[in-house]
Amino acid sequence: MKKADIVEFFSRLQAQNPEPKGELNWTNPYTLLVAVALSAQATDIGVNKATEKLFQIVSTPQEMLALGEAGLKDHIKTIGLYNSKAKNVIKAAEILVRDFGGEVPRDRTALETLPGVGRKTANVVLNIAFGEPTIAVDTHLFRVGNRTGLAPGKTPLAVELTLEKKIPKEFLRHAHHWLILHGRYVCKARKPDCPSCIVADLCRYKAKTVAV
Repeated sequence: MKKADIVEFFSRLQAQNPEPKGELNWTNPYTLLVAVALSAQATDIGVNKATEKLFQIVSTPQEMLALGEAGLKDHIKTIGLYNSKAKNVIKAAEILVRDFGGEVPRDRTALETLPGVGRKTANVVLNIAFGEPTIAVDTHLFRVGNRTGLAPGKTPLAVELTLEKKIPKEFLRHAHHWLILHGRYVCKARKPDCPSCIVADLCRYKAKTVAV
Protein backbone atom coordinates (compact mmCIF):
# COMPACT_ATOMS: atom_id res chain seq x y z
CA MET A 1 0.00 0.00 0.00
CA LYS A 2 1.37 3.41 -1.00
CA LYS A 3 2.21 6.03 1.64
CA ALA A 4 -0.60 8.32 0.49
CA ASP A 5 -3.08 5.45 0.77
CA ILE A 6 -1.85 4.61 4.27
CA VAL A 7 -2.34 8.22 5.36
CA GLU A 8 -5.85 8.21 3.91
CA PHE A 9 -6.56 4.78 5.47
CA PHE A 10 -5.81 5.98 8.99
CA SER A 11 -7.31 9.42 8.45
CA ARG A 12 -10.65 7.77 7.79
CA LEU A 13 -10.38 5.46 10.79
CA GLN A 14 -9.47 8.45 12.95
CA ALA A 15 -12.38 10.52 11.67
CA GLN A 16 -14.78 7.69 12.43
CA ASN A 17 -13.37 7.05 15.92
CA PRO A 18 -11.09 9.85 17.18
CA GLU A 19 -10.42 8.33 20.61
CA PRO A 20 -10.62 4.52 20.32
CA LYS A 21 -10.72 2.54 23.53
CA GLY A 22 -9.90 -1.04 24.41
CA GLU A 23 -12.85 -3.17 25.44
CA LEU A 24 -11.33 -4.67 28.58
CA ASN A 25 -12.31 -3.08 31.88
CA TRP A 26 -9.47 -1.91 34.12
CA THR A 27 -8.77 0.66 36.82
CA ASN A 28 -4.99 1.11 36.78
CA PRO A 29 -1.90 -0.32 35.01
CA TYR A 30 -1.88 -3.39 37.25
CA THR A 31 -5.51 -4.38 36.70
CA LEU A 32 -4.99 -3.76 32.97
CA LEU A 33 -2.01 -6.12 33.02
CA VAL A 34 -4.10 -8.79 34.76
CA ALA A 35 -7.05 -8.33 32.41
CA VAL A 36 -4.91 -8.59 29.28
CA ALA A 37 -3.13 -11.68 30.60
CA LEU A 38 -6.51 -13.30 31.32
CA SER A 39 -7.81 -12.43 27.85
CA ALA A 40 -5.54 -14.89 26.03
CA GLN A 41 -7.80 -17.35 24.18
CA ALA A 42 -10.82 -15.71 25.82
CA THR A 43 -13.25 -12.94 24.90
CA ASP A 44 -13.11 -9.45 26.38
CA ILE A 45 -16.74 -9.86 27.44
CA GLY A 46 -15.93 -13.04 29.33
CA VAL A 47 -12.93 -11.48 31.03
CA ASN A 48 -14.92 -8.39 32.03
CA LYS A 49 -17.58 -10.56 33.66
CA ALA A 50 -14.93 -12.46 35.61
CA THR A 51 -13.04 -9.38 36.75
CA GLU A 52 -16.03 -7.23 37.68
CA LYS A 53 -16.00 -8.35 41.31
CA LEU A 54 -12.30 -9.21 41.34
CA PHE A 55 -11.23 -5.64 40.64
CA GLN A 56 -13.47 -4.37 43.41
CA ILE A 57 -11.18 -6.06 45.92
CA VAL A 58 -7.89 -6.25 44.03
CA SER A 59 -6.09 -3.27 42.52
CA THR A 60 -2.44 -3.98 43.42
CA PRO A 61 -0.05 -6.96 43.31
CA GLN A 62 -0.05 -6.96 47.10
CA GLU A 63 -3.83 -7.34 47.21
CA MET A 64 -3.62 -10.12 44.62
CA LEU A 65 -1.16 -12.00 46.81
CA ALA A 66 -3.44 -11.51 49.80
CA LEU A 67 -6.32 -13.00 47.79
CA GLY A 68 -4.18 -15.98 46.88
CA GLU A 69 -4.29 -18.44 44.01
CA ALA A 70 -7.38 -20.29 45.26
CA GLY A 71 -9.28 -17.05 45.77
CA LEU A 72 -8.30 -15.84 42.32
CA LYS A 73 -9.48 -19.08 40.72
CA ASP A 74 -12.92 -18.59 42.26
CA HIS A 75 -13.22 -15.31 40.37
CA ILE A 76 -11.84 -16.44 37.01
CA LYS A 77 -13.03 -20.05 36.76
CA THR A 78 -15.35 -19.15 33.88
CA ILE A 79 -12.33 -18.19 31.75
CA GLY A 80 -10.50 -20.76 29.65
CA LEU A 81 -7.18 -22.04 31.03
CA TYR A 82 -7.98 -20.41 34.36
CA ASN A 83 -5.75 -22.74 36.38
CA SER A 84 -2.56 -21.85 34.52
CA LYS A 85 -3.58 -18.21 34.27
CA ALA A 86 -4.13 -18.00 38.03
CA LYS A 87 -0.67 -19.44 38.67
CA ASN A 88 0.91 -16.93 36.29
CA VAL A 89 -0.96 -13.97 37.78
CA ILE A 90 0.14 -14.89 41.29
CA LYS A 91 3.76 -15.46 40.22
CA ALA A 92 3.72 -12.17 38.34
CA ALA A 93 2.40 -10.39 41.44
CA GLU A 94 5.25 -11.87 43.49
CA ILE A 95 7.82 -10.58 40.97
CA LEU A 96 6.23 -7.13 40.79
CA VAL A 97 6.36 -6.80 44.56
CA ARG A 98 9.86 -8.24 44.87
CA ASP A 99 11.58 -6.59 41.91
CA PHE A 100 9.52 -3.54 40.94
CA GLY A 101 8.20 -2.13 44.20
CA GLY A 102 4.68 -3.28 43.37
CA GLU A 103 4.55 -1.07 40.26
CA VAL A 104 4.00 -2.15 36.67
CA PRO A 105 7.20 -1.32 34.75
CA ARG A 106 6.97 1.00 31.75
CA ASP A 107 9.37 -1.16 29.79
CA ARG A 108 8.61 -3.99 27.36
CA THR A 109 11.65 -6.08 28.25
CA ALA A 110 10.82 -5.89 31.95
CA LEU A 111 7.15 -6.69 31.32
CA GLU A 112 8.10 -9.75 29.31
CA THR A 113 9.94 -11.20 32.31
CA LEU A 114 6.57 -11.65 34.03
CA PRO A 115 4.89 -15.08 33.74
CA GLY A 116 2.07 -15.09 31.20
CA VAL A 117 3.18 -11.81 29.65
CA GLY A 118 4.37 -11.95 26.05
CA ARG A 119 5.16 -9.22 23.58
CA LYS A 120 1.51 -8.65 22.65
CA THR A 121 0.40 -8.25 26.28
CA ALA A 122 3.34 -5.96 27.02
CA ASN A 123 2.50 -3.80 24.00
CA VAL A 124 -1.15 -3.50 25.07
CA VAL A 125 -0.14 -2.36 28.57
CA LEU A 126 2.42 0.11 27.26
CA ASN A 127 -0.06 1.57 24.79
CA ILE A 128 -3.19 1.78 26.91
CA ALA A 129 -1.77 2.41 30.38
CA PHE A 130 1.22 4.55 29.46
CA GLY A 131 0.37 6.03 26.07
CA GLU A 132 3.31 4.46 24.26
CA PRO A 133 2.95 4.14 20.44
CA THR A 134 3.21 0.35 20.49
CA ILE A 135 1.27 -2.03 18.26
CA ALA A 136 -0.16 -5.20 19.76
CA VAL A 137 -0.77 -7.72 17.00
CA ASP A 138 -3.64 -10.06 17.84
CA THR A 139 -5.49 -12.33 15.41
CA HIS A 140 -7.70 -9.45 14.21
CA LEU A 141 -4.83 -7.08 13.55
CA PHE A 142 -2.75 -9.83 11.92
CA ARG A 143 -5.64 -10.56 9.56
CA VAL A 144 -6.25 -6.90 8.70
CA GLY A 145 -2.57 -6.22 8.12
CA ASN A 146 -2.32 -9.08 5.64
CA ARG A 147 -5.75 -8.90 4.02
CA THR A 148 -5.68 -5.19 3.26
CA GLY A 149 -2.10 -5.18 2.05
CA LEU A 150 -1.26 -2.65 4.76
CA ALA A 151 1.40 -4.85 6.36
CA PRO A 152 1.82 -8.31 4.86
CA GLY A 153 3.74 -10.68 7.11
CA LYS A 154 3.99 -14.34 8.01
CA THR A 155 4.28 -13.72 11.75
CA PRO A 156 2.73 -11.27 14.22
CA LEU A 157 6.18 -9.76 14.82
CA ALA A 158 6.72 -9.22 11.10
CA VAL A 159 3.35 -7.44 10.84
CA GLU A 160 4.12 -5.36 13.93
CA LEU A 161 7.52 -4.21 12.69
CA THR A 162 6.15 -3.39 9.23
CA LEU A 163 3.32 -1.33 10.72
CA GLU A 164 5.75 0.58 12.93
CA LYS A 165 7.72 1.56 9.85
CA LYS A 166 4.76 2.38 7.60
CA ILE A 167 2.30 4.16 9.89
CA PRO A 168 2.85 7.93 10.14
CA LYS A 169 3.75 9.08 13.65
CA GLU A 170 0.54 11.04 14.11
CA PHE A 171 -1.47 7.81 13.90
CA LEU A 172 0.77 5.44 15.86
CA ARG A 173 -0.75 6.14 19.28
CA HIS A 174 -4.15 4.70 18.35
CA ALA A 175 -3.25 2.57 15.33
CA HIS A 176 -3.52 -0.81 17.01
CA HIS A 177 -6.94 0.03 18.46
CA TRP A 178 -8.30 1.16 15.12
CA LEU A 179 -7.04 -1.97 13.38
CA ILE A 180 -8.21 -4.40 16.07
CA LEU A 181 -11.70 -2.88 16.19
CA HIS A 182 -11.86 -2.83 12.40
CA GLY A 183 -10.93 -6.50 12.30
CA ARG A 184 -13.35 -7.42 15.06
CA TYR A 185 -16.43 -5.68 13.67
CA VAL A 186 -15.89 -5.03 9.95
CA CYS A 187 -13.01 -6.99 8.45
CA LYS A 188 -14.20 -10.20 10.10
CA ALA A 189 -12.51 -13.54 9.54
CA ARG A 190 -15.23 -15.57 7.86
CA LYS A 191 -17.08 -12.87 5.98
CA PRO A 192 -15.68 -9.36 5.94
CA ASP A 193 -18.32 -6.65 5.72
CA CYS A 194 -16.76 -4.95 2.72
CA PRO A 195 -19.91 -3.04 1.68
CA SER A 196 -19.86 -1.06 4.94
CA CYS A 197 -16.07 -0.71 5.13
CA ILE A 198 -14.87 2.90 5.03
CA VAL A 199 -11.47 1.90 3.60
CA ALA A 200 -12.65 -0.71 1.07
CA ASP A 201 -11.40 1.29 -1.92
CA LEU A 202 -7.91 1.39 -0.41
CA CYS A 203 -7.87 -2.29 0.52
CA ARG A 204 -5.95 -4.79 -1.63
CA TYR A 205 -8.16 -7.76 -0.72
CA LYS A 206 -9.20 -9.42 -3.97
CA ALA A 207 -12.13 -11.46 -2.65
CA LYS A 208 -14.21 -8.54 -1.38
CA THR A 209 -17.75 -9.34 -0.36
CA VAL A 210 -20.61 -7.47 -1.99
CA ALA A 211 -23.96 -6.27 -0.71
CA VAL A 212 -26.93 -8.58 -1.32
